[in-house]
Amino acid sequence: MADALKDQGNKAFAAKDYDKAIELFTQGIAIDPKNHCVAVNPSWSKGYARKGAALHGARRYDDAIAAYEAGLKVEDSPALRKGLKEVQDAKAHDAEDDNLGLGKMFADRNLLAKLAANPRTAKHLADPSFARQIQMIQQNPKLASQLLSGGDPRMIDVLGALMGVDMQGFSRPEGSDDLPEGYAKAEEPAAPPPAPKKAKTPPPPEPAAEDQDMDDEDAKAQKEATEAKKIGSEAYKKRDFEAAAAAFSKAWETWPKDITFLTNLAAVQFEQGDYDTAIATCEKAVEEGREMRADYKLVAKAYGRIGTSYSRKGDLESAIKFYQKSLTEHRTADVLNKLHDAEKQKADADRKAYLDPEKSAEAREQGNVSFKAGDFASAVKSYSEAIKRDPSDARGYNNRAAAYLKLVALPEALKDVNEAIKIDPVFVKAHIRKAHILFTMRDYTKALEAIQEAAVHDTDRKNANEIQQQENKIQHAIYSQRGTETQEETLERAMRDPEVAQIMNDPIMQSILEQAQGNPQALQDHMKNPMIRQKIQKLVNAGIIRTR
Repeated sequence: MADALKDQGNKAFAAKDYDKAIELFTQGIAIDPKNHCVAVNPSWSKGYARKGAALHGARRYDDAIAAYEAGLKVEDSPALRKGLKEVQDAKAHDAEDDNLGLGKMFADRNLLAKLAANPRTAKHLADPSFARQIQMIQQNPKLASQLLSGGDPRMIDVLGALMGVDMQGFSRPEGSDDLPEGYAKAEEPAAPPPAPKKAKTPPPPEPAAEDQDMDDEDAKAQKEATEAKKIGSEAYKKRDFEAAAAAFSKAWETWPKDITFLTNLAAVQFEQGDYDTAIATCEKAVEEGREMRADYKLVAKAYGRIGTSYSRKGDLESAIKFYQKSLTEHRTADVLNKLHDAEKQKADADRKAYLDPEKSAEAREQGNVSFKAGDFASAVKSYSEAIKRDPSDARGYNNRAAAYLKLVALPEALKDVNEAIKIDPVFVKAHIRKAHILFTMRDYTKALEAIQEAAVHDTDRKNANEIQQQENKIQHAIYSQRGTETQEETLERAMRDPEVAQIMNDPIMQSILEQAQGNPQALQDHMKNPMIRQKIQKLVNAGIIRTR
Protein backbone atom coordinates (compact mmCIF):
# COMPACT_ATOMS: atom_id res chain seq x y z
CA MET A 1 0.00 0.00 0.00
CA ALA A 2 2.85 2.41 0.90
CA ASP A 3 4.67 1.57 -2.34
CA ALA A 4 1.49 2.24 -4.35
CA LEU A 5 1.14 5.66 -2.74
CA LYS A 6 4.80 6.31 -3.44
CA ASP A 7 4.31 5.48 -7.16
CA GLN A 8 1.27 7.76 -7.34
CA GLY A 9 3.25 10.50 -5.61
CA ASN A 10 6.07 10.13 -8.15
CA LYS A 11 3.58 10.52 -11.00
CA ALA A 12 2.07 13.63 -9.38
CA PHE A 13 5.56 15.04 -8.89
CA ALA A 14 6.41 14.41 -12.54
CA ALA A 15 3.20 16.19 -13.52
CA LYS A 16 4.28 19.16 -11.30
CA ASP A 17 1.21 18.64 -9.11
CA TYR A 18 3.34 19.21 -6.02
CA ASP A 19 0.51 19.60 -3.51
CA LYS A 20 -0.92 16.24 -4.59
CA ALA A 21 2.54 14.65 -4.46
CA ILE A 22 3.09 15.92 -0.90
CA GLU A 23 -0.28 14.54 0.16
CA LEU A 24 0.46 11.09 -1.32
CA PHE A 25 3.99 10.90 0.11
CA THR A 26 2.69 11.97 3.52
CA GLN A 27 0.07 9.20 3.43
CA GLY A 28 2.75 6.68 2.48
CA ILE A 29 4.97 7.75 5.39
CA ALA A 30 2.04 7.39 7.78
CA ILE A 31 1.57 3.78 6.66
CA ASP A 32 5.26 2.85 6.50
CA PRO A 33 7.40 5.36 8.47
CA LYS A 34 10.51 3.28 7.75
CA ASN A 35 10.32 3.99 4.04
CA HIS A 36 13.64 5.66 3.38
CA CYS A 37 14.85 8.99 4.74
CA VAL A 38 18.37 9.61 6.03
CA ALA A 39 17.26 9.42 9.67
CA VAL A 40 15.76 5.96 9.13
CA ASN A 41 18.31 4.71 6.63
CA PRO A 42 21.65 6.56 6.94
CA SER A 43 23.05 4.60 3.99
CA TRP A 44 20.52 6.09 1.53
CA SER A 45 22.70 8.44 -0.51
CA LYS A 46 19.81 9.90 -2.50
CA GLY A 47 18.32 11.13 0.77
CA TYR A 48 21.46 13.14 1.49
CA ALA A 49 21.29 14.63 -2.00
CA ARG A 50 17.71 15.74 -1.46
CA LYS A 51 18.49 17.09 2.00
CA GLY A 52 21.44 19.02 0.59
CA ALA A 53 19.28 20.44 -2.20
CA ALA A 54 16.61 21.52 0.27
CA LEU A 55 19.14 23.23 2.51
CA HIS A 56 20.71 24.87 -0.54
CA GLY A 57 17.33 26.25 -1.51
CA ALA A 58 16.92 27.63 2.01
CA ARG A 59 20.38 29.26 1.63
CA ARG A 60 21.65 27.31 4.64
CA TYR A 61 24.91 26.72 2.79
CA ASP A 62 27.01 25.29 5.61
CA ASP A 63 24.29 22.77 6.51
CA ALA A 64 23.88 21.86 2.83
CA ILE A 65 27.63 21.28 2.45
CA ALA A 66 27.58 19.06 5.53
CA ALA A 67 24.69 17.03 4.08
CA TYR A 68 26.43 16.49 0.72
CA GLU A 69 29.70 15.56 2.41
CA ALA A 70 27.89 13.05 4.64
CA GLY A 71 26.30 11.52 1.53
CA LEU A 72 29.66 11.24 -0.24
CA LYS A 73 30.95 9.21 2.68
CA VAL A 74 28.13 6.73 1.95
CA GLU A 75 28.39 6.76 -1.85
CA ASP A 76 30.65 8.70 -4.21
CA SER A 77 27.90 9.64 -6.67
CA PRO A 78 28.02 12.31 -9.43
CA ALA A 79 24.78 13.83 -8.14
CA LEU A 80 26.28 14.44 -4.69
CA ARG A 81 29.51 15.87 -6.11
CA LYS A 82 27.57 18.18 -8.42
CA GLY A 83 25.30 19.35 -5.60
CA LEU A 84 28.28 20.00 -3.34
CA LYS A 85 30.02 22.05 -6.05
CA GLU A 86 26.88 24.11 -6.69
CA VAL A 87 26.34 24.96 -3.04
CA GLN A 88 30.02 25.86 -2.55
CA ASP A 89 29.82 28.18 -5.58
CA ALA A 90 26.60 29.74 -4.25
CA LYS A 91 28.17 30.36 -0.86
CA ALA A 92 31.20 32.02 -2.45
CA HIS A 93 28.98 34.13 -4.71
CA ASP A 94 26.86 35.30 -1.78
CA ALA A 95 29.98 36.14 0.18
CA GLU A 96 31.09 38.35 -2.73
CA ASP A 97 27.67 40.04 -2.81
CA ASP A 98 27.79 40.52 0.96
CA ASN A 99 31.11 42.28 0.59
CA LEU A 100 29.37 44.74 -1.69
CA GLY A 101 26.44 44.98 0.74
CA LEU A 102 23.98 43.98 -1.98
CA GLY A 103 22.74 40.78 -0.39
CA LYS A 104 21.73 42.52 2.81
CA MET A 105 19.97 45.37 1.00
CA PHE A 106 17.96 43.17 -1.33
CA ALA A 107 17.09 40.69 1.41
CA ASP A 108 15.26 43.47 3.29
CA ARG A 109 11.68 42.35 4.00
CA ASN A 110 10.56 45.96 3.38
CA LEU A 111 12.16 46.03 -0.07
CA LEU A 112 8.98 46.41 -2.16
CA ALA A 113 7.46 48.89 0.30
CA LYS A 114 10.56 51.10 0.12
CA LEU A 115 10.51 51.04 -3.68
CA ALA A 116 6.75 51.76 -3.78
CA ALA A 117 7.28 54.77 -1.50
CA ASN A 118 9.97 56.28 -3.73
CA PRO A 119 8.73 58.45 -6.63
CA ARG A 120 11.43 57.26 -9.01
CA THR A 121 11.12 53.55 -8.37
CA ALA A 122 7.37 53.33 -7.73
CA LYS A 123 6.56 53.80 -11.42
CA HIS A 124 8.95 50.99 -12.37
CA LEU A 125 6.92 48.51 -10.32
CA ALA A 126 4.01 49.07 -12.68
CA ASP A 127 5.94 46.90 -15.14
CA PRO A 128 5.03 43.31 -14.16
CA SER A 129 8.25 41.90 -15.58
CA PHE A 130 10.36 44.37 -13.62
CA ALA A 131 8.38 43.69 -10.43
CA ARG A 132 9.02 39.97 -10.93
CA GLN A 133 12.74 40.66 -11.24
CA ILE A 134 12.69 42.49 -7.90
CA GLN A 135 10.80 39.61 -6.28
CA MET A 136 13.34 37.16 -7.68
CA ILE A 137 16.18 39.18 -6.16
CA GLN A 138 14.35 39.42 -2.85
CA GLN A 139 14.01 35.64 -2.79
CA ASN A 140 17.58 35.10 -3.97
CA PRO A 141 19.72 38.22 -3.33
CA LYS A 142 22.71 36.67 -5.06
CA LEU A 143 21.05 37.64 -8.38
CA ALA A 144 21.41 41.33 -7.47
CA SER A 145 24.87 41.91 -8.91
CA GLN A 146 23.95 40.02 -12.10
CA LEU A 147 20.83 42.09 -12.76
CA LEU A 148 22.52 45.36 -11.76
CA SER A 149 25.14 44.76 -14.42
CA GLY A 150 22.50 44.02 -17.08
CA GLY A 151 22.28 47.62 -18.29
CA ASP A 152 18.70 48.31 -17.14
CA PRO A 153 18.78 51.93 -15.78
CA ARG A 154 15.79 51.14 -13.59
CA MET A 155 17.98 48.88 -11.47
CA ILE A 156 20.28 51.83 -10.79
CA ASP A 157 17.25 53.72 -9.46
CA VAL A 158 16.52 50.76 -7.21
CA LEU A 159 20.10 50.67 -5.92
CA GLY A 160 20.01 54.41 -5.21
CA ALA A 161 16.74 54.11 -3.31
CA LEU A 162 18.05 51.26 -1.16
CA MET A 163 21.27 53.13 -0.41
CA GLY A 164 19.22 55.99 1.07
CA VAL A 165 19.52 58.55 -1.73
CA ASP A 166 16.78 61.18 -1.22
CA MET A 167 15.21 61.18 -4.71
CA GLN A 168 12.25 63.47 -4.06
CA GLY A 169 12.17 64.03 -0.32
CA PHE A 170 10.86 60.57 0.59
CA SER A 171 11.89 58.32 3.47
CA ARG A 172 13.35 61.03 5.67
CA PRO A 173 14.43 60.10 9.18
CA GLU A 174 12.61 61.18 12.33
CA GLY A 175 12.26 64.94 12.55
CA SER A 176 13.87 65.72 9.19
CA ASP A 177 10.85 66.98 7.25
CA ASP A 178 9.74 70.57 7.15
CA LEU A 179 7.17 70.38 9.92
CA PRO A 180 7.59 70.46 13.68
CA GLU A 181 9.71 73.06 15.41
CA GLY A 182 13.17 71.90 16.29
CA TYR A 183 13.44 69.44 13.41
CA ALA A 184 16.34 70.05 11.05
CA LYS A 185 16.50 69.04 7.42
CA ALA A 186 18.50 65.94 6.62
CA GLU A 187 21.74 66.41 4.75
CA GLU A 188 21.77 65.27 1.16
CA PRO A 189 23.51 61.88 1.01
CA ALA A 190 26.16 61.12 -1.52
CA ALA A 191 25.12 59.74 -4.91
CA PRO A 192 25.26 55.93 -5.25
CA PRO A 193 28.38 54.43 -6.81
CA PRO A 194 28.00 53.37 -10.45
CA ALA A 195 27.12 49.74 -11.08
CA PRO A 196 30.07 47.59 -12.15
CA LYS A 197 30.33 47.17 -15.92
CA LYS A 198 29.80 43.68 -17.18
CA ALA A 199 28.41 42.05 -20.28
CA LYS A 200 24.94 43.39 -20.99
CA THR A 201 21.95 41.11 -21.07
CA PRO A 202 18.90 41.80 -23.23
CA PRO A 203 16.62 44.38 -21.55
CA PRO A 204 13.23 43.18 -20.28
CA PRO A 205 10.24 43.72 -22.56
CA GLU A 206 8.55 47.13 -22.51
CA PRO A 207 5.37 47.32 -20.41
CA ALA A 208 2.08 46.86 -22.13
CA ALA A 209 0.04 49.91 -23.10
CA GLU A 210 -2.50 49.22 -20.34
CA ASP A 211 0.29 49.07 -17.72
CA GLN A 212 1.82 52.27 -19.12
CA ASP A 213 -1.51 54.10 -18.74
CA MET A 214 -1.75 52.95 -15.10
CA ASP A 215 1.82 54.11 -14.53
CA ASP A 216 1.03 57.58 -15.84
CA GLU A 217 -2.10 57.80 -13.69
CA ASP A 218 -0.20 56.86 -10.56
CA ALA A 219 2.61 59.24 -11.42
CA LYS A 220 0.10 62.04 -11.83
CA ALA A 221 -1.54 61.28 -8.48
CA GLN A 222 1.81 61.13 -6.78
CA LYS A 223 2.86 64.44 -8.28
CA GLU A 224 -0.35 66.08 -7.10
CA ALA A 225 0.18 64.69 -3.61
CA THR A 226 3.75 65.97 -3.53
CA GLU A 227 2.57 69.42 -4.55
CA ALA A 228 -0.09 69.35 -1.84
CA LYS A 229 2.55 68.38 0.71
CA LYS A 230 4.70 71.30 -0.38
CA ILE A 231 1.78 73.67 0.07
CA GLY A 232 1.10 72.19 3.49
CA SER A 233 4.71 72.65 4.56
CA GLU A 234 4.70 76.30 3.52
CA ALA A 235 1.44 76.88 5.37
CA TYR A 236 2.83 75.19 8.45
CA LYS A 237 5.88 77.46 8.45
CA LYS A 238 3.52 80.45 8.39
CA ARG A 239 1.51 78.80 11.23
CA ASP A 240 -1.55 78.70 9.01
CA PHE A 241 -2.55 75.37 10.49
CA GLU A 242 -6.00 75.12 8.87
CA ALA A 243 -4.51 75.46 5.39
CA ALA A 244 -1.69 73.06 6.29
CA ALA A 245 -4.13 70.43 7.59
CA ALA A 246 -6.26 70.71 4.45
CA ALA A 247 -3.20 70.33 2.20
CA PHE A 248 -1.82 67.28 4.01
CA SER A 249 -5.27 65.67 4.07
CA LYS A 250 -5.55 66.20 0.33
CA ALA A 251 -2.07 64.72 -0.20
CA TRP A 252 -3.08 61.53 1.63
CA GLU A 253 -6.42 61.25 -0.19
CA THR A 254 -4.66 61.70 -3.54
CA TRP A 255 -1.80 59.27 -2.89
CA PRO A 256 -2.47 57.05 0.15
CA LYS A 257 0.85 55.29 -0.18
CA ASP A 258 3.08 57.61 1.82
CA ILE A 259 2.42 57.82 5.58
CA THR A 260 4.52 60.98 5.93
CA PHE A 261 1.39 62.84 4.79
CA LEU A 262 -0.37 61.48 7.89
CA THR A 263 2.49 62.19 10.30
CA ASN A 264 2.70 65.73 8.92
CA LEU A 265 -1.05 66.13 9.42
CA ALA A 266 -0.63 64.89 13.00
CA ALA A 267 2.08 67.53 13.56
CA VAL A 268 -0.42 70.21 12.55
CA GLN A 269 -3.08 68.78 14.85
CA PHE A 270 -0.54 68.73 17.68
CA GLU A 271 0.23 72.42 17.16
CA GLN A 272 -3.50 73.12 17.23
CA GLY A 273 -3.69 71.45 20.63
CA ASP A 274 -5.91 68.65 19.34
CA TYR A 275 -3.79 65.89 20.88
CA ASP A 276 -6.42 63.13 20.70
CA THR A 277 -6.87 63.67 16.96
CA ALA A 278 -3.09 63.77 16.47
CA ILE A 279 -2.82 60.43 18.29
CA ALA A 280 -5.58 58.91 16.15
CA THR A 281 -3.90 60.16 12.95
CA CYS A 282 -0.55 58.67 13.95
CA GLU A 283 -2.19 55.38 14.90
CA LYS A 284 -3.68 55.31 11.41
CA ALA A 285 -0.21 56.02 9.98
CA VAL A 286 1.19 53.05 11.89
CA GLU A 287 -1.66 50.78 10.75
CA GLU A 288 -1.35 51.85 7.12
CA GLY A 289 2.43 51.69 7.30
CA ARG A 290 2.33 48.12 8.55
CA GLU A 291 -0.06 47.18 5.77
CA MET A 292 2.15 48.63 3.04
CA ARG A 293 5.39 47.58 4.82
CA ALA A 294 6.61 51.15 5.11
CA ASP A 295 10.09 52.12 6.19
CA TYR A 296 10.51 51.43 9.92
CA LYS A 297 11.85 54.98 10.38
CA LEU A 298 8.50 56.39 9.31
CA VAL A 299 6.67 54.08 11.70
CA ALA A 300 9.06 55.17 14.46
CA LYS A 301 8.23 58.81 13.73
CA ALA A 302 4.51 58.12 14.09
CA TYR A 303 5.04 56.34 17.41
CA GLY A 304 7.23 59.20 18.61
CA ARG A 305 4.54 61.76 17.88
CA ILE A 306 1.97 59.67 19.70
CA GLY A 307 4.30 59.71 22.70
CA THR A 308 4.74 63.49 22.50
CA SER A 309 0.98 63.99 22.30
CA TYR A 310 0.40 61.84 25.38
CA SER A 311 3.16 63.72 27.18
CA ARG A 312 1.47 67.04 26.43
CA LYS A 313 -1.79 65.58 27.76
CA GLY A 314 -0.02 64.68 31.00
CA ASP A 315 -0.38 60.92 30.43
CA LEU A 316 3.28 60.11 31.08
CA GLU A 317 2.74 56.37 31.33
CA SER A 318 1.33 56.22 27.79
CA ALA A 319 4.01 58.64 26.56
CA ILE A 320 6.75 56.33 27.88
CA LYS A 321 5.06 53.33 26.26
CA PHE A 322 5.00 54.91 22.78
CA TYR A 323 8.48 56.42 23.06
CA GLN A 324 9.72 52.90 23.76
CA LYS A 325 7.81 51.58 20.73
CA SER A 326 9.39 54.29 18.59
CA LEU A 327 12.88 53.35 19.76
CA THR A 328 12.15 49.70 19.03
CA GLU A 329 11.47 50.62 15.39
CA HIS A 330 14.35 53.10 15.02
CA ARG A 331 16.62 54.62 17.66
CA THR A 332 17.08 58.42 17.59
CA ALA A 333 18.64 60.76 20.15
CA ASP A 334 15.57 63.04 20.10
CA VAL A 335 13.09 60.32 21.11
CA LEU A 336 15.56 58.82 23.59
CA ASN A 337 15.87 62.20 25.35
CA LYS A 338 12.09 62.55 25.42
CA LEU A 339 11.81 59.09 26.96
CA HIS A 340 14.32 59.96 29.69
CA ASP A 341 12.52 63.23 30.45
CA ALA A 342 9.15 61.47 30.63
CA GLU A 343 10.54 58.76 32.91
CA LYS A 344 12.06 61.40 35.19
CA GLN A 345 8.82 63.39 35.31
CA LYS A 346 6.80 60.26 36.03
CA ALA A 347 9.14 59.19 38.84
CA ASP A 348 8.86 62.66 40.38
CA ALA A 349 5.07 62.65 39.99
CA ASP A 350 4.83 59.18 41.53
CA ARG A 351 6.97 60.29 44.44
CA LYS A 352 4.82 63.35 45.07
CA ALA A 353 1.64 61.32 44.77
CA TYR A 354 3.02 58.98 47.43
CA LEU A 355 3.49 61.77 49.98
CA ASP A 356 1.18 61.49 52.99
CA PRO A 357 2.25 62.95 56.40
CA GLU A 358 -0.40 60.95 58.25
CA LYS A 359 0.77 57.64 56.82
CA SER A 360 4.36 58.75 57.48
CA ALA A 361 3.48 59.17 61.18
CA GLU A 362 1.86 55.73 61.21
CA ALA A 363 4.94 54.11 59.66
CA ARG A 364 7.26 55.92 62.08
CA GLU A 365 5.19 54.72 65.05
CA GLN A 366 5.34 51.16 63.70
CA GLY A 367 9.10 51.55 63.48
CA ASN A 368 9.23 52.64 67.11
CA VAL A 369 7.30 49.51 68.11
CA SER A 370 9.75 47.29 66.20
CA PHE A 371 12.73 49.17 67.65
CA LYS A 372 11.55 48.67 71.21
CA ALA A 373 11.01 44.97 70.48
CA GLY A 374 14.60 44.68 69.29
CA ASP A 375 13.60 43.99 65.67
CA PHE A 376 15.89 46.62 64.20
CA ALA A 377 15.69 45.36 60.58
CA SER A 378 11.89 45.78 60.62
CA ALA A 379 12.36 49.16 62.26
CA VAL A 380 14.59 50.28 59.37
CA LYS A 381 11.92 49.15 56.91
CA SER A 382 9.17 51.09 58.69
CA TYR A 383 11.30 54.23 59.10
CA SER A 384 12.18 54.04 55.37
CA GLU A 385 8.47 54.00 54.56
CA ALA A 386 7.98 57.02 56.84
CA ILE A 387 10.73 58.89 54.95
CA LYS A 388 9.14 58.09 51.58
CA ARG A 389 5.78 59.32 52.81
CA ASP A 390 7.24 62.56 54.20
CA PRO A 391 10.93 63.23 53.38
CA SER A 392 10.70 66.70 54.95
CA ASP A 393 10.31 65.24 58.48
CA ALA A 394 13.76 64.91 60.05
CA ARG A 395 12.49 62.45 62.66
CA GLY A 396 12.30 59.62 60.12
CA TYR A 397 16.01 59.96 59.26
CA ASN A 398 17.05 60.34 62.90
CA ASN A 399 15.08 57.26 63.96
CA ARG A 400 16.44 55.19 61.10
CA ALA A 401 19.95 56.28 62.10
CA ALA A 402 19.29 54.84 65.57
CA ALA A 403 18.20 51.52 64.03
CA TYR A 404 21.26 51.45 61.75
CA LEU A 405 23.46 52.12 64.77
CA LYS A 406 21.98 49.09 66.53
CA LEU A 407 22.73 47.05 63.40
CA VAL A 408 26.30 48.48 63.43
CA ALA A 409 25.69 49.93 59.96
CA LEU A 410 27.68 53.03 60.94
CA PRO A 411 28.17 54.73 57.52
CA GLU A 412 24.42 54.46 56.83
CA ALA A 413 23.63 55.77 60.32
CA LEU A 414 25.95 58.77 59.90
CA LYS A 415 24.48 59.55 56.47
CA ASP A 416 20.93 59.53 57.88
CA VAL A 417 21.72 61.70 60.90
CA ASN A 418 23.49 64.23 58.66
CA GLU A 419 20.35 64.34 56.48
CA ALA A 420 18.22 64.92 59.58
CA ILE A 421 20.46 67.85 60.61
CA LYS A 422 20.33 69.22 57.06
CA ILE A 423 16.53 69.26 57.22
CA ASP A 424 16.44 70.65 60.78
CA PRO A 425 19.78 72.24 61.83
CA VAL A 426 18.60 72.82 65.44
CA PHE A 427 17.42 69.23 65.96
CA VAL A 428 19.22 68.57 69.27
CA LYS A 429 18.48 64.82 69.34
CA ALA A 430 20.07 64.44 65.90
CA HIS A 431 23.27 66.20 67.06
CA ILE A 432 23.43 63.96 70.15
CA ARG A 433 22.94 60.86 68.00
CA LYS A 434 25.64 62.04 65.60
CA ALA A 435 28.05 62.34 68.52
CA HIS A 436 27.15 58.82 69.60
CA ILE A 437 27.74 57.42 66.09
CA LEU A 438 31.09 59.19 65.72
CA PHE A 439 32.15 57.98 69.17
CA THR A 440 31.35 54.42 68.12
CA MET A 441 33.44 55.02 64.99
CA ARG A 442 36.30 56.20 67.33
CA ASP A 443 36.36 59.61 65.66
CA TYR A 444 36.51 61.36 69.02
CA THR A 445 37.39 64.84 67.79
CA LYS A 446 34.34 65.06 65.52
CA ALA A 447 32.20 63.39 68.17
CA LEU A 448 33.21 66.17 70.59
CA GLU A 449 32.30 68.82 67.99
CA ALA A 450 28.90 67.17 67.48
CA ILE A 451 28.06 67.12 71.19
CA GLN A 452 29.20 70.72 71.57
CA GLU A 453 26.88 71.66 68.68
CA ALA A 454 24.04 69.87 70.50
CA ALA A 455 24.75 71.98 73.59
CA VAL A 456 24.55 75.18 71.53
CA HIS A 457 21.05 74.34 70.29
CA ASP A 458 19.78 72.96 73.62
CA THR A 459 18.55 76.39 74.66
CA ASP A 460 15.92 75.07 77.04
CA ARG A 461 18.46 72.64 78.56
CA LYS A 462 16.04 69.72 78.34
CA ASN A 463 18.90 67.50 77.21
CA ALA A 464 21.64 69.07 79.35
CA ASN A 465 22.35 65.97 81.45
CA GLU A 466 22.58 63.65 78.43
CA ILE A 467 24.82 66.12 76.61
CA GLN A 468 27.14 66.50 79.61
CA GLN A 469 27.41 62.76 80.12
CA GLN A 470 28.22 62.23 76.45
CA GLU A 471 30.82 65.01 76.45
CA ASN A 472 32.53 63.61 79.56
CA LYS A 473 32.63 60.19 77.93
CA ILE A 474 34.21 61.64 74.80
CA GLN A 475 36.73 63.75 76.73
CA HIS A 476 37.80 60.71 78.71
CA ALA A 477 38.33 58.74 75.47
CA ILE A 478 40.34 61.62 74.04
CA TYR A 479 42.51 61.85 77.18
CA SER A 480 43.15 58.11 77.09
CA GLN A 481 44.07 58.31 73.40
CA ARG A 482 46.37 61.33 73.71
CA GLY A 483 47.66 60.93 77.22
CA THR A 484 51.16 59.91 76.14
CA GLU A 485 51.35 62.05 72.99
CA THR A 486 54.07 64.62 72.57
CA GLN A 487 53.24 68.02 71.10
CA GLU A 488 54.80 66.95 67.79
CA GLU A 489 52.78 63.69 67.70
CA THR A 490 49.60 65.60 68.47
CA LEU A 491 50.28 68.04 65.64
CA GLU A 492 51.06 65.24 63.19
CA ARG A 493 47.82 63.41 64.07
CA ALA A 494 45.69 66.56 63.98
CA MET A 495 47.04 67.67 60.61
CA ARG A 496 45.66 64.51 59.05
CA ASP A 497 42.26 66.16 59.44
CA PRO A 498 41.74 68.35 56.30
CA GLU A 499 39.78 70.96 58.31
CA VAL A 500 42.52 71.30 60.89
CA ALA A 501 45.16 71.54 58.15
CA GLN A 502 43.20 74.31 56.44
CA ILE A 503 42.92 76.28 59.71
CA MET A 504 46.62 75.89 60.46
CA ASN A 505 47.55 77.09 56.96
CA ASP A 506 45.32 80.17 57.20
CA PRO A 507 47.60 83.26 57.53
CA ILE A 508 45.08 85.02 59.79
CA MET A 509 44.88 82.05 62.17
CA GLN A 510 48.70 81.77 62.15
CA SER A 511 48.92 85.41 63.26
CA ILE A 512 46.32 84.86 66.01
CA LEU A 513 48.15 81.80 67.35
CA GLU A 514 51.46 83.72 67.41
CA GLN A 515 49.81 86.51 69.43
CA ALA A 516 48.31 83.95 71.82
CA GLN A 517 51.74 82.50 72.62
CA GLY A 518 52.87 85.83 74.07
CA ASN A 519 49.50 87.08 75.29
CA PRO A 520 46.87 84.40 76.22
CA GLN A 521 44.30 87.13 76.82
CA ALA A 522 44.50 88.04 73.11
CA LEU A 523 43.11 84.60 72.31
CA GLN A 524 40.07 85.29 74.50
CA ASP A 525 39.50 88.58 72.70
CA HIS A 526 39.62 86.89 69.25
CA MET A 527 37.11 84.27 70.39
CA LYS A 528 34.45 86.98 70.59
CA ASN A 529 34.26 86.59 66.81
CA PRO A 530 31.98 83.53 66.22
CA MET A 531 33.93 82.31 63.16
CA ILE A 532 37.30 82.62 64.96
CA ARG A 533 35.83 80.99 68.07
CA GLN A 534 34.67 77.99 65.99
CA LYS A 535 38.12 77.52 64.47
CA ILE A 536 39.89 77.86 67.80
CA GLN A 537 37.49 75.37 69.33
CA LYS A 538 38.37 73.00 66.48
CA LEU A 539 42.07 73.31 67.36
CA VAL A 540 41.33 72.83 71.05
CA ASN A 541 39.37 69.66 70.32
CA ALA A 542 42.19 68.41 68.12
CA GLY A 543 44.65 68.94 70.98
CA ILE A 544 46.77 71.54 69.20
CA ILE A 545 45.71 74.22 71.70
CA ARG A 546 45.84 72.83 75.19
CA THR A 547 43.78 74.47 77.90
CA ARG A 548 45.51 72.67 80.72
